[in-house]
Amino acid sequence: MASLKSRLEHTVTPTALRSYLAEFISTFFFVFASVGATMSTLKMMPDAASNSSGLVAIAVANAFALSVAVYIASNISGGHVNPAVTFGMAIGGHISIPMAIFYWISQTLGSVIACILLKVTTVGQHVPTHSIPQEMTGFGAAILEGVMTFTLVYTVYAAADPRRGSMSIIGPLAIGLVSGANVLASGPFTGGSMNPAYSFGSALVGGSFKNQAVYWIGPLIGAATAGILYEHVVFPAQQEPDSLRGIPHGVEF
Repeated sequence: MASLKSRLEHTVTPTALRSYLAEFISTFFFVFASVGATMSTLKMMPDAASNSSGLVAIAVANAFALSVAVYIASNISGGHVNPAVTFGMAIGGHISIPMAIFYWISQTLGSVIACILLKVTTVGQHVPTHSIPQEMTGFGAAILEGVMTFTLVYTVYAAADPRRGSMSIIGPLAIGLVSGANVLASGPFTGGSMNPAYSFGSALVGGSFKNQAVYWIGPLIGAATAGILYEHVVFPAQQEPDSLRGIPHGVEF
Protein backbone atom coordinates (compact mmCIF):
# COMPACT_ATOMS: atom_id res chain seq x y z
CA MET A 1 0.00 0.00 0.00
CA ALA A 2 2.83 2.37 0.89
CA SER A 3 4.50 1.66 -2.44
CA LEU A 4 1.27 2.39 -4.32
CA LYS A 5 0.80 5.61 -2.37
CA SER A 6 4.33 6.78 -3.18
CA ARG A 7 3.81 5.93 -6.86
CA LEU A 8 0.66 8.05 -6.93
CA GLU A 9 2.20 10.89 -4.95
CA HIS A 10 4.99 11.39 -7.47
CA THR A 11 2.39 11.96 -10.20
CA VAL A 12 1.17 15.19 -8.57
CA THR A 13 4.46 16.88 -7.73
CA PRO A 14 5.14 20.34 -9.23
CA THR A 15 7.63 18.79 -11.65
CA ALA A 16 5.09 16.20 -12.78
CA LEU A 17 2.39 18.84 -13.28
CA ARG A 18 4.76 20.94 -15.37
CA SER A 19 5.49 17.84 -17.45
CA TYR A 20 1.78 17.27 -18.13
CA LEU A 21 1.37 20.89 -19.18
CA ALA A 22 4.42 20.67 -21.42
CA GLU A 23 3.00 17.57 -23.12
CA PHE A 24 -0.35 19.28 -23.59
CA ILE A 25 1.24 22.36 -25.17
CA SER A 26 3.68 20.49 -27.39
CA THR A 27 1.01 18.05 -28.63
CA PHE A 28 -1.31 20.99 -29.29
CA PHE A 29 1.41 22.68 -31.37
CA PHE A 30 2.14 19.53 -33.33
CA VAL A 31 -1.47 18.57 -34.10
CA PHE A 32 -2.49 22.16 -34.87
CA ALA A 33 0.31 22.48 -37.44
CA SER A 34 -0.07 19.00 -38.92
CA VAL A 35 -3.86 18.99 -39.23
CA GLY A 36 -3.84 22.64 -40.25
CA ALA A 37 -1.35 21.91 -43.03
CA THR A 38 -3.56 19.08 -44.29
CA MET A 39 -6.64 21.32 -44.24
CA SER A 40 -4.80 24.10 -46.09
CA THR A 41 -3.49 21.66 -48.69
CA LEU A 42 -6.97 20.23 -49.31
CA LYS A 43 -8.45 23.72 -49.63
CA MET A 44 -5.87 24.94 -52.13
CA MET A 45 -5.66 21.63 -54.00
CA PRO A 46 -8.97 19.74 -53.95
CA ASP A 47 -7.24 16.92 -55.86
CA ALA A 48 -4.46 16.70 -53.22
CA ALA A 49 -5.22 13.00 -52.74
CA SER A 50 -3.83 12.34 -56.21
CA ASN A 51 -1.21 15.08 -56.20
CA SER A 52 2.23 14.20 -54.86
CA SER A 53 3.06 17.84 -54.05
CA GLY A 54 0.28 17.85 -51.47
CA LEU A 55 1.80 14.82 -49.77
CA VAL A 56 5.22 16.50 -49.71
CA ALA A 57 3.75 19.64 -48.13
CA ILE A 58 2.02 17.64 -45.42
CA ALA A 59 5.15 15.58 -44.71
CA VAL A 60 7.32 18.69 -44.41
CA ALA A 61 4.83 20.35 -42.06
CA ASN A 62 4.71 17.17 -39.97
CA ALA A 63 8.51 17.00 -39.76
CA PHE A 64 8.97 20.65 -38.81
CA ALA A 65 6.08 20.66 -36.32
CA LEU A 66 7.26 17.51 -34.55
CA SER A 67 10.86 18.73 -34.35
CA VAL A 68 9.73 21.96 -32.69
CA ALA A 69 7.23 20.22 -30.41
CA VAL A 70 9.86 17.77 -29.15
CA TYR A 71 12.45 20.50 -28.70
CA ILE A 72 10.28 22.83 -26.61
CA ALA A 73 9.27 20.06 -24.20
CA SER A 74 12.39 17.87 -24.12
CA ASN A 75 13.94 19.45 -21.02
CA ILE A 76 10.65 19.37 -19.08
CA SER A 77 8.72 16.24 -19.95
CA GLY A 78 11.04 14.47 -22.38
CA GLY A 79 9.09 15.76 -25.38
CA HIS A 80 7.02 12.63 -26.03
CA VAL A 81 4.17 14.39 -27.91
CA ASN A 82 2.71 10.96 -28.60
CA PRO A 83 1.02 8.26 -26.47
CA ALA A 84 2.96 5.60 -28.39
CA VAL A 85 6.27 7.19 -27.43
CA THR A 86 5.12 7.39 -23.81
CA PHE A 87 4.12 3.72 -23.93
CA GLY A 88 7.50 2.77 -25.38
CA MET A 89 9.26 4.73 -22.64
CA ALA A 90 7.10 3.04 -19.99
CA ILE A 91 8.02 -0.37 -21.40
CA GLY A 92 11.68 0.61 -21.13
CA GLY A 93 11.22 1.72 -17.52
CA HIS A 94 11.82 5.42 -18.17
CA ILE A 95 8.43 6.55 -16.89
CA SER A 96 6.02 5.01 -14.39
CA ILE A 97 2.63 3.68 -15.47
CA PRO A 98 0.66 6.28 -13.42
CA MET A 99 2.63 9.14 -14.96
CA ALA A 100 2.26 7.61 -18.42
CA ILE A 101 -1.52 7.66 -17.99
CA PHE A 102 -1.46 11.38 -17.17
CA TYR A 103 0.83 11.94 -20.18
CA TRP A 104 -1.74 10.18 -22.36
CA ILE A 105 -4.53 12.36 -21.01
CA SER A 106 -2.53 15.54 -21.59
CA GLN A 107 -1.54 14.52 -25.11
CA THR A 108 -5.08 13.53 -26.08
CA LEU A 109 -6.55 16.75 -24.71
CA GLY A 110 -3.97 18.79 -26.59
CA SER A 111 -4.88 17.02 -29.82
CA VAL A 112 -8.63 17.38 -29.35
CA ILE A 113 -8.43 21.08 -28.49
CA ALA A 114 -6.14 21.77 -31.46
CA CYS A 115 -8.66 20.13 -33.82
CA ILE A 116 -11.60 21.96 -32.23
CA LEU A 117 -9.80 25.28 -32.61
CA LEU A 118 -9.07 24.54 -36.26
CA LYS A 119 -12.69 23.64 -36.96
CA VAL A 120 -14.01 26.75 -35.22
CA THR A 121 -11.55 29.23 -36.70
CA THR A 122 -11.90 27.89 -40.25
CA VAL A 123 -15.69 28.36 -40.08
CA GLY A 124 -16.62 24.72 -39.99
CA GLN A 125 -14.21 23.40 -42.60
CA HIS A 126 -13.97 19.62 -42.40
CA VAL A 127 -11.23 18.30 -40.15
CA PRO A 128 -9.52 15.46 -42.07
CA THR A 129 -9.19 12.12 -40.34
CA HIS A 130 -6.78 9.25 -40.88
CA SER A 131 -8.21 6.50 -43.03
CA ILE A 132 -7.17 3.52 -45.13
CA PRO A 133 -8.14 2.76 -48.75
CA GLN A 134 -10.85 0.19 -49.41
CA GLU A 135 -8.43 -2.30 -50.93
CA MET A 136 -6.26 -2.33 -47.81
CA THR A 137 -7.04 -4.45 -44.75
CA GLY A 138 -7.04 -3.17 -41.19
CA PHE A 139 -4.42 -5.78 -40.35
CA GLY A 140 -2.09 -4.56 -43.07
CA ALA A 141 -2.62 -0.94 -42.06
CA ALA A 142 -1.89 -1.77 -38.41
CA ILE A 143 1.36 -3.47 -39.42
CA LEU A 144 2.36 -0.45 -41.50
CA GLU A 145 1.59 1.93 -38.62
CA GLY A 146 3.45 -0.37 -36.24
CA VAL A 147 6.59 -0.46 -38.38
CA MET A 148 6.61 3.31 -38.79
CA THR A 149 6.07 3.86 -35.08
CA PHE A 150 8.87 1.42 -34.38
CA THR A 151 11.27 3.56 -36.43
CA LEU A 152 10.00 6.72 -34.71
CA VAL A 153 10.31 5.41 -31.15
CA TYR A 154 13.67 3.76 -31.87
CA THR A 155 14.89 7.16 -33.07
CA VAL A 156 13.49 8.79 -29.92
CA TYR A 157 15.39 6.29 -27.77
CA ALA A 158 18.62 6.92 -29.66
CA ALA A 159 18.20 10.70 -29.57
CA ALA A 160 17.39 10.80 -25.85
CA ASP A 161 20.00 8.25 -24.72
CA PRO A 162 22.18 10.00 -22.10
CA ARG A 163 25.09 7.77 -23.12
CA ARG A 164 25.20 9.81 -26.31
CA GLY A 165 25.31 13.06 -24.34
CA SER A 166 22.56 15.58 -23.72
CA MET A 167 19.90 15.97 -26.39
CA SER A 168 20.81 18.89 -28.64
CA ILE A 169 18.83 20.31 -31.53
CA ILE A 170 19.99 17.35 -33.64
CA GLY A 171 17.85 14.96 -31.57
CA PRO A 172 14.49 16.67 -32.18
CA LEU A 173 15.46 17.27 -35.79
CA ALA A 174 16.18 13.56 -36.32
CA ILE A 175 12.84 12.66 -34.74
CA GLY A 176 11.01 15.10 -36.99
CA LEU A 177 12.82 13.91 -40.10
CA VAL A 178 11.98 10.24 -39.56
CA SER A 179 8.36 11.20 -38.96
CA GLY A 180 8.22 13.22 -42.17
CA ALA A 181 9.86 10.38 -44.11
CA ASN A 182 7.26 7.96 -42.79
CA VAL A 183 4.44 10.27 -43.87
CA LEU A 184 5.92 10.26 -47.39
CA ALA A 185 6.12 6.48 -47.29
CA SER A 186 2.59 5.82 -46.06
CA GLY A 187 0.47 8.90 -46.73
CA PRO A 188 -1.73 7.29 -49.41
CA PHE A 189 -2.19 4.12 -47.33
CA THR A 190 -2.78 5.12 -43.69
CA GLY A 191 -2.09 8.85 -43.59
CA GLY A 192 1.13 8.27 -41.66
CA SER A 193 -0.19 8.89 -38.17
CA MET A 194 2.18 7.04 -35.80
CA ASN A 195 0.39 8.97 -33.06
CA PRO A 196 -2.82 7.70 -31.41
CA ALA A 197 -3.59 11.13 -29.89
CA TYR A 198 -3.33 12.78 -33.31
CA SER A 199 -5.68 10.21 -34.86
CA PHE A 200 -8.14 10.32 -31.95
CA GLY A 201 -8.37 14.12 -31.88
CA SER A 202 -9.01 14.44 -35.59
CA ALA A 203 -11.47 11.51 -35.52
CA LEU A 204 -13.43 12.99 -32.62
CA VAL A 205 -13.76 16.43 -34.18
CA GLY A 206 -14.01 15.11 -37.75
CA GLY A 207 -16.79 12.74 -36.75
CA SER A 208 -15.39 9.45 -38.01
CA PHE A 209 -13.89 6.68 -35.89
CA LYS A 210 -13.69 4.17 -38.73
CA ASN A 211 -10.60 1.94 -38.40
CA GLN A 212 -9.54 3.87 -35.29
CA ALA A 213 -8.15 0.67 -33.76
CA VAL A 214 -5.49 0.62 -36.50
CA TYR A 215 -4.02 3.83 -35.11
CA TRP A 216 -3.79 2.51 -31.57
CA ILE A 217 -2.91 -1.18 -31.84
CA GLY A 218 -0.21 -0.83 -34.49
CA PRO A 219 1.64 2.14 -32.95
CA LEU A 220 1.53 0.75 -29.40
CA ILE A 221 2.94 -2.62 -30.47
CA GLY A 222 5.59 -0.93 -32.61
CA ALA A 223 6.57 1.39 -29.75
CA ALA A 224 6.83 -1.45 -27.25
CA THR A 225 8.99 -3.46 -29.65
CA ALA A 226 11.32 -0.49 -30.19
CA GLY A 227 11.69 0.07 -26.44
CA ILE A 228 12.49 -3.57 -25.72
CA LEU A 229 14.88 -3.95 -28.65
CA TYR A 230 16.85 -0.78 -27.96
CA GLU A 231 17.03 -1.16 -24.18
CA HIS A 232 17.66 -4.90 -23.91
CA VAL A 233 19.17 -6.08 -27.19
CA VAL A 234 20.95 -3.42 -29.23
CA PHE A 235 22.22 -1.17 -26.46
CA PRO A 236 21.59 -2.69 -23.01
CA ALA A 237 22.39 -0.53 -20.00
CA GLN A 238 25.32 -2.66 -18.81
CA GLN A 239 27.05 -2.49 -22.20
CA GLU A 240 29.79 0.08 -22.54
CA PRO A 241 29.75 2.38 -25.55
CA ASP A 242 32.14 1.36 -28.32
CA SER A 243 34.25 4.45 -27.64
CA LEU A 244 35.16 2.96 -24.25
CA ARG A 245 36.13 -0.40 -25.70
CA GLY A 246 39.01 0.50 -27.97
CA ILE A 247 37.38 2.58 -30.67
CA PRO A 248 38.98 6.04 -30.76
CA HIS A 249 36.97 9.00 -29.52
CA GLY A 250 35.62 11.31 -32.14
CA VAL A 251 34.94 8.60 -34.69
CA GLU A 252 31.56 9.11 -36.32
CA PHE A 253 29.51 6.42 -37.95
